[in-house]
Amino acid sequence: QVQLVESGGGLVQPGGSLRLSCAASGTIFKINQMAWYRQAPGKQRERGELVAAIASGGETTFADSVKGRFTISRDNAKDIMYLQMNSLKFEDAAIYYCFALIAPTEQTPLQFKNYWGQGTQVTVSS
Repeated sequence: QVQLVESGGGLVQPGGSLRLSCAASGTIFKINQMAWYRQAPGKQRERGELVAAIASGGETTFADSVKGRFTISRDNAKDIMYLQMNSLKFEDAAIYYCFALIAPTEQTPLQFKNYWGQGTQVTVSS
């Protein structure tokens, strides 16, 4: 079984910072892409919008709304991904979900599957 566990959410004032972590555990052979999604209050789309993504080689992608404020990184040795969020705004408030494309076992060819965390709440309030 593979699990993704997020941590680091909480309450922060506008302009503040938070760092989210996503730790992958279980039977893991290889992790390909990892990403953060968020779902704002009242939004119906499951898992919401893509915030940032990072490939196994370190290439990153960001939503326009967070460019210059958020940084994504990963520790491949520990199977952990981070999202550093600076200059937080009211509109950043959401449940943040971790996503990873993981091959649990060494098969030929590798069989990657989508995995999601349970989400961590980020609240931005003065």
